[in-house]
Amino acid sequence: MEYRIEHDSMGEMKVPADRLWAAQTQRSHENFEIGVDIETMPREITHAFGILKKAAALANHELKSEKMTDEKLAAITQACDEVISGSLNDHFPLVVWQTGSGTQSNMNTNEVIANRANQIAGKKLVHPNDDINMSQSSNDTFPTAMHISAVIAIEDKLIPAIETLIATFKKLEAENEGIVKSGRTHLQDATPIKFSQEISGWRSSLERDVELLKMSVKPLSELALGGTAVGTGLNAPKGFDTLVAAKVSELTGKSFSTAPNKFHSLTSKDEFVFAHGAIKAAACDMMKIANDVRWLASGPRDGLGEIHIPENEPGSSIMPGKVNPTQCEAVTMVAVQVMGNDTAVSIAASQGNFELNVFMPVAAYNFLQSARLLAEAILSFNKNCAVGITANKEKMHHNLHNSLMLVTALNPYIGYENAAKTAKKAYKDNISLKEACVELGFLTEEKFDEVFHPEQMV
Repeated sequence: MEYRIEHDSMGEMKVPADRLWAAQTQRSHENFEIGVDIETMPREITHAFGILKKAAALANHELKSEKMTDEKLAAITQACDEVISGSLNDHFPLVVWQTGSGTQSNMNTNEVIANRANQIAGKKLVHPNDDINMSQSSNDTFPTAMHISAVIAIEDKLIPAIETLIATFKKLEAENEGIVKSGRTHLQDATPIKFSQEISGWRSSLERDVELLKMSVKPLSELALGGTAVGTGLNAPKGFDTLVAAKVSELTGKSFSTAPNKFHSLTSKDEFVFAHGAIKAAACDMMKIANDVRWLASGPRDGLGEIHIPENEPGSSIMPGKVNPTQCEAVTMVAVQVMGNDTAVSIAASQGNFELNVFMPVAAYNFLQSARLLAEAILSFNKNCAVGITANKEKMHHNLHNSLMLVTALNPYIGYENAAKTAKKAYKDNISLKEACVELGFLTEEKFDEVFHPEQMV
């Protein structure tokens, strides 16, 4: 491999000749060989850094045009666009497990953009610290990248995925409107419910999750940029914070604003915890929905068997013909991961010391993994399972009329205690509710038939 010599304030470093990073990135690459090639800084963070560096250059051009010249701006913005597009991802090798402020990732971005801008200009035009990092520090850029990436992940990936599944459930509700089945509480038989009502519970839960996610985006839209090292704004020109937030809004098409208190935004990660809580809420609902679906589809002969789901692949290497609810299982495993990530995000957020939180990379890593995994799992579940759900009407009818909890309909006529006696006798003697009620002398056959209508109990 060929190398070139780069230097920073600590001296010279050998850097692979074909890479755009420089000395500080190389130092981190060598000093933190933890999770290499597996747990690199999320690409969502790299993307967000490209956005914020471009926004900073544009703001600096307006506020400090003598330093951020037209020539520099042109080269820097083109380099930033390449970072935003992902075409330079190979030049961002650093792992999550680095300094807790994300300083090395900020400098990785500065070095890559500077070197690429110099290539574009055809000369040594810009410096990573003096130009790309102008009016910034790692302490306000990394939390800004966290917020930008989080808003994009929620608004552009997770919410659309959930809304796709909501649309599927609305369709299933309409298709199954007239079907009545046995309800269940405590995993035991309960009073009847329409299948469409059961589906509406799934749909409504997801609609509420979307509401909660949208609520969580508002505090995330406040950016730390302009706070610099400790929140005082030292080395940033007056008005930089509001202007750069406006530039980020223009570049993303989303509504960002400057954080009103930078001392808070540099050290507290409460907005991140709140937003991840909304993601976790969606994961909890998906756990419940996926479990409902696989229980309802259990069988095919010895389970509930009330619905059919698509058969996507063989389920066993030893049992021929076995098919498993694999999409449900994938969703539930992702839900478990999100719940675990919530603990990591919460603990990381609690570690703000004085003017800075130094657990930001791990918080960002877990947050973005949760949003990404959950969105992809929901889309997979929708495509490969939910759209193919059909009701097993015969089994639903059988289970409904075999349920002892239909006895609840008799409460107004024979009282709770007599209804309980009827249900227990029917179960003990393995006879119908009608037979038990008549044998006990609580109702005649004619009166029973007059008042007992399971389909009207919904």
